[in-house]
This record gives sequence, C-alpha cells and structure tokens, in this order.
Amino acid sequence: MEAAAVLATILLVILALFQLALAAGAPWGRAAFGGVWPGVLPTGIRINSLVFGVVVYPLIILYVLDAGEMVESSWLPAPSVVLWVLVVFFAVGTLANFASRSRIERLWGPVTLILTICAVVLATG
Repeated sequence: MEAAAVLATILLVILALFQLALAAGAPWGRAAFGGVWPGVLPTGIRINSLVFGVVVYPLIILYVLDAGEMVESSWLPAPSVVLWVLVVFFAVGTLANFASRSRIERLWGPVTLILTICAVVLATG
C-alpha cells in the first residue's frame, strides 16, 4: 500500500504543478480541459486550475498518504469512503482524457489510469 501511496502522490504533485502553471498563464491550454482553449486559458478556467492546484490535489494527497499509513490525518472524514469517491473521480478522468479530441491531452490518460489503480489498491487495502 505504501508503494501505491508514493506513486499516487508523485503523480498528484505533477498534476498540481501542471494546474498551477496553467493558473499562472502557461500556454498549455491544449493539454487540459478538452483542449478547447489553445494557449493561455481564460480567467475563469485559470481560477479553476488554481483551486485544483492549491486545494483539491493537496487534499487528495493527504488522503492518499493517510491511506498508505504514511501520515496520520484523523481530522479528515472517513478515508475509506473518500477513497472510493477518488476511484470514481480518477476513472471518469481517465475516460475523459482518453476520449479527448486533443491528442496531447490524451497523454494524461495513462496518468489518471495509474491514479485509478492506486486508489483502488488503497481503498481495498
């Protein structure tokens, strides 16, 4: 379980950094959000990326590390329920990435697939 937690954490940090770069104005819009906005994302979407990079992914990392018994986060809601929600979240993301019209965004498909597998390992652990 520790290996799944470490691998998931590494991938989540990469995703968080990618979202923060998008929020800061990196011209990588084709690699996110269906590739609808090539270049710099519109302001509203950049705010979304900021929230994911600063709040959502770090919170998921806490759950993953807690499930891998690498940190103790007793103040978080029941990790078992949250981990199954994450399985669904990552599975839907995997489908969306592989189905994207943007060829470059489809490269995120294997990343979210691995995250899905790690979440299943942690949820069933």
